[in-house]
Amino acid sequence: MGETSRSTVIAQSIGALFAGFVVVVALSLGADVIMHKSGVFPPWGDPMSDRLFLLATVYRVVFGVVGSYVTARLAPNRPLRHSLLGGLIGLAVSIVGAIATWNRGPEFGPHWYPVALAVLAMPQSWLGGILRQRQLRAGSGS
Repeated sequence: MGETSRSTVIAQSIGALFAGFVVVVALSLGADVIMHKSGVFPPWGDPMSDRLFLLATVYRVVFGVVGSYVTARLAPNRPLRHSLLGGLIGLAVSIVGAIATWNRGPEFGPHWYPVALAVLAMPQSWLGGILRQRQLRAGSGS
């Protein structure tokens, strides 16, 4: 019984992390498509201005907080720890993305953009987890 319970908790933890990741990716890609199709962003592959990359950074941070909250909400225990683990995964993905796109041309954006995504991965994850913790505290009356 103990092993089944532990396996269930591990599966729930993995599911929570995966769900948060899916939320961030779906919202980010969806926003990108809307921005390109609406003409806010230039056509795919064309260079964008720093202002437009700043806009993309802002909405990615918001989506990162939302995804981290979803991870914390679905976590079987220790919601903040789950959010921060998701943040570490996001940090690793951001670093790989920065390395893969560095000096690849203006269509991949300025150097500050992937660096900003990496730097902001942990704070946004922390905020999503903290929001869930506050919600839990408010619900328990303590």
